[in-house]
Amino acid sequence: MNRVLNILERVGLTLQIVKTAFAASLSWFIASTLLQSEYPFFAPIAAIITVQVTVLDSVNKATQRIVGIIGGVLLSMLLGHWLSISAFSIFLVILLGMAISKALRMNPQVISQVAISSLLVLAFGHTEEGYAFERIIETVLGSGIAVFINALIVPQNAIPDVERSVVRYSNLSADTLINLSRLIDTSSKRKQFGRVEVDALIREAVGSRKTLELAEQSLKYNLLLTHKRIALNRLSVHVNNLESITIQIRGIRRSLADLQTVKPFRSEFAGKEQLQLAMEATASCIAAFGQSLVESSVENILQLKKLIQQARLEQDNCLVYLKDINSPEMLRDVGSILTDLRRILSEVER
Repeated sequence: MNRVLNILERVGLTLQIVKTAFAASLSWFIASTLLQSEYPFFAPIAAIITVQVTVLDSVNKATQRIVGIIGGVLLSMLLGHWLSISAFSIFLVILLGMAISKALRMNPQVISQVAISSLLVLAFGHTEEGYAFERIIETVLGSGIAVFINALIVPQNAIPDVERSVVRYSNLSADTLINLSRLIDTSSKRKQFGRVEVDALIREAVGSRKTLELAEQSLKYNLLLTHKRIALNRLSVHVNNLESITIQIRGIRRSLADLQTVKPFRSEFAGKEQLQLAMEATASCIAAFGQSLVESSVENILQLKKLIQQARLEQDNCLVYLKDINSPEMLRDVGSILTDLRRILSEVER
């Protein structure tokens, strides 16, 4: 199935386009059959507008269109008793419809739909009996069919996107920590020390959160993918873990930047190499953590546990050098780095 979909997408026939066309044609057929309307345009138009990427978006679009057309129809039917179709009546109906919708703080989509439906009902409602009522039924019918088709025909499953995002996020977190460890031996006194790498990690965190939110939307109202919600909830928890790790990495960057201004650290501290080893070992745990989330095999879990034990050993070895530190500032910053590294291990152990 995926291979067929990939081939169709190459020639422009995406799944959403196919579902939109099918929903529109089916809406036209059912509306013309049930309502015996000669031109049941509102049903396929509603279907075209309603079919969105996720079922949640489709439900929102359907709700907006139905509310908009009902508001427009009611306004036109009310004013149509006193006004005939003219430039003035069109101006008045659209003005009042959009103004009332705006005052009620309705969605911009609803406001425009009120104007369109009120115009059409005002124009044709006088000449065709039952026109207004039929337009409401057609809109409800087309919107309902669109939501139904979007939910049942190959519904979007964004979980693989979240899994790829988690792996990318964890790998970048590990790379960022490794890059920071390699800056330990530099003699830079700049406060921008490591900021570029950390800023890139923060952007990745934002992107990962957006991917997760899109996946949550794709499962809402999607009855065929309810079994995926457990997996998504688990991924959501681990995205939170990675965001906590990002906070610790940001703290490590600040501490390292402060240490660059401490002369004893740059010239005399003998534990720099061990501190670098501890950071690299902890980074390996982060990468393995991300991989184990997507592929929860026994081998990956055991590998992660092994790396955690090694990282904890490397961190403990750093404690030996603390007794030789005489500078309070230096002791504070090195201790802060070790605390953040330990907190990272706590996150990957969850």
